[in-house]
Amino acid sequence: MRIIFWGTPEYSIASLDFFIKSKYEVVGVVTQPDKKRSRGNKLIPSPIKSFAEQESIKIYTPAKIRENIHFINELKSLSCDLFIVIAYGKILPKEILEIPKFGCWNAHASLLPRWRGAAPIQWSLIKGDEFTGVGIMKMNEGLDTGDLLLEEKIKIGNDDNLNTLSEKLSNLSAKLFLNATSLLEENIYKNTNSQLTKQNSLGREITYARMIEKSDFRVDWGNEAIEISQKIRGLYPRANTTFRGKNLKILKIKVLSSDEIKNEKYFIMSNHTRPGIILAVIENEGIMISTKTDPILLLEAKLEGKNISSKKQLIQQLMPSVGEYFSD
Repeated sequence: MRIIFWGTPEYSIASLDFFIKSKYEVVGVVTQPDKKRSRGNKLIPSPIKSFAEQESIKIYTPAKIRENIHFINELKSLSCDLFIVIAYGKILPKEILEIPKFGCWNAHASLLPRWRGAAPIQWSLIKGDEFTGVGIMKMNEGLDTGDLLLEEKIKIGNDDNLNTLSEKLSNLSAKLFLNATSLLEENIYKNTNSQLTKQNSLGREITYARMIEKSDFRVDWGNEAIEISQKIRGLYPRANTTFRGKNLKILKIKVLSSDEIKNEKYFIMSNHTRPGIILAVIENEGIMISTKTDPILLLEAKLEGKNISSKKQLIQQLMPSVGEYFSD
């Protein structure tokens, strides 16, 4: 079976690697064009392009795909059976969806129709979902609205952040897509559509995972402690605040429960103060900060121009004082 693989970020690499090592023939990779990603405005290739180059696979980086006649004709000339799409970054138009013999198929990192869109992993963490998963979907012209062929659910761990959960879902996508491709191959001469599940029959809430914006990364200390924790995990490692006029990326915190605050180790006279105030500096452990609800303990961070530091090293680096304020 001849396949064209569409993908862009590191998340897609596990699946491409699986297909390269499988019995299927990957005849080309389509990815986003090189972008300026550094201070020197140097053009940097996407992770998938770099990986495909190492594997000596033909690479396509069209600036646009809609009404790109030359590119569309080139795709047709390859006579492919399947298009596999994982985090490519653009919606494929009808004229491309109709090219492969057995359709275009996408691995989406959510339990559809929850978190359709660009950032499903981030929003599942930010909103505190208990479960997420991957669905293999037959693509149509909508935004992640196609029927599902396979789906697998996983529990989001209490310590999962964007990096760890992305890795789990990336590996799951690869495994499911190989299973789905085998299933499609077995049913080439049968009615594959009879095995598909319509999303609106699953009884789940429809939600949209909009793209993450620059303003989303700022921590609002006026939010509840659990909301702050979920944001830091969901946007890892880019959630940030300001301390003494410098940017401080917050990498790890702990929400302190009412019982823990009563412990002599964490005891404070009162948490009835404005959010973002340093309530205590816990020796060799972290910095206690007030929120709308429970205080949090800052355990790991990266100060602008400095290396990542944690616990005792973080305290020595910041030299915080009780009563100082972190701004949003």
